[in-house]
Amino acid sequence: MKEIETERLILRNWNLSDSKDLFEYAKSDLVGPNAGWLPHKNEEESKKIINMFIKNDDVFAIELKSEKKVIGSIGIHRSKSDEKDRGLNHRIIGYVLNPNYWGRGFATEAVERVLDFCFNDMNLDLVCCGHFEDNLKSKKIIEKFGFSFKFKKGILFKLFEEKIITVYHYSLSKYDYNRSLSHSK
Repeated sequence: MKEIETERLILRNWNLSDSKDLFEYAKSDLVGPNAGWLPHKNEEESKKIINMFIKNDDVFAIELKSEKKVIGSIGIHRSKSDEKDRGLNHRIIGYVLNPNYWGRGFATEAVERVLDFCFNDMNLDLVCCGHFEDNLKSKKIIEKFGFSFKFKKGILFKLFEEKIITVYHYSLSKYDYNRSLSHSK
């Protein structure tokens, strides 16, 4: 994917040399389980994930310019169309951030730039996203950008224990995105 920037961040392709930074946050119980994956056990596991990111070419590394350090990731993933979305050019975004950098607006800054990229560079019609029921930080970001709640669904997860987790699903159309931009000016 093409490198894009914000005031404080560079959203760029992953490199194997990012494995230390990825492992720093991917090993945390605060990160993976909120995104649907187990914490990484070691840096080798992080390298395997980076290789997958490189192969799939759909996840940006979020690099903090001032530290030249990867502090998270944000993906723009293809999805299987459901009936309502057939014929629409759409993707699902998902993001995680190193807990040491929470509360400083970095995730919001990355999502804002990725939405611009999705609608203006990729020419998408619709962007979807979701969050687990207890992930209120993600919910706040999703609502800030005007995503519309679509539905919630219980999904059986077998991460640490087998349990049903409620996932909230949202979408934002290009029309609503452009409308919200014109109202914010």
